[in-house]
Amino acid sequence: MIVQPSGETIREAAEILRSGGLVAFPTETVYGLGANALDPQAVRKIFEAKGRPQDNPLILHISSIEDAVKLAVPERAAESLMRRFWPGPLTIVLQALDVIPSDTRAGLETVALRMPKNDIALALIRQSGVPIAAPSANRSGRPSPTTAAVVQNDLGDSVDMIIDGGPTPIGVESTVVCVTGDTATILRPGGVTREMLSLVTEVADCPEDEDEIKRRSPGTRHRHYAPSIPLILSEDRGDLSSVCGGKWCYMGITPPPPGAFKTAMFQSVDEYAHGMFSALRDLESTGASAIIAELPEDRGLGAAVRNRLMRAAETK
Repeated sequence: MIVQPSGETIREAAEILRSGGLVAFPTETVYGLGANALDPQAVRKIFEAKGRPQDNPLILHISSIEDAVKLAVPERAAESLMRRFWPGPLTIVLQALDVIPSDTRAGLETVALRMPKNDIALALIRQSGVPIAAPSANRSGRPSPTTAAVVQNDLGDSVDMIIDGGPTPIGVESTVVCVTGDTATILRPGGVTREMLSLVTEVADCPEDEDEIKRRSPGTRHRHYAPSIPLILSEDRGDLSSVCGGKWCYMGITPPPPGAFKTAMFQSVDEYAHGMFSALRDLESTGASAIIAELPEDRGLGAAVRNRLMRAAETK
């Protein structure tokens, strides 16, 4: 059921959450599929509705910095990051307190916390009175949802309520960092860039072979963001016309060579991030045999776009 946001619908949605149900809601990044993070049975419904692997951790959405210290052990750099980037698209992984059920933490000793920059999301968290566990509101492995209609198409009646807040402004998920002492290790790039983080604290990249650390964040190990047809990546527009046979689509900032069946063009990296997931869903439905996507430069928000496209192109 898709509803428009209002005081009444927020109250109804909060009651659904307190009663163990599922509510999809907008954030500044993508739409989230929310449940009461302190209710293990409600959290299990998230995994069932999405077809999500049980070892893929969830992000807990809170409405204040004060909420964070009730759920996790603070680190030196964590408070500085919270005060600089919350509310906003930054998720911080910390040592969890026992109040958080093991199901919510995917069996980990850590928890991922975020304060979204969206009035609807914040009102829902405050009205419900509980932290909201919320991965993206789509079938696991598919491109993330940036509109309520996509949530409805993917999840249908498995969601008790979908709050329609319009298209999400950023379009890619939050940055995830694991904080130890004064260092923030980037587990997943997102709306808060490496360059922005480095102005606040020491920043490190997570080595590719550090599975034990990477498993603390969603979007790092399992296949994510993928369209239903092959996605082929290119940093060299000159080779695109010979990449695949048959009809092919293209998405990117730089115009492709002749031959694309359909294109999704963006004027900037910010626009690319905002429209990437919806473009993947649109292009997969054209009858083309593949989508060719241009990789932006690996800096700023381009790092997040590259990350999502590279994960979407994986075959495993």
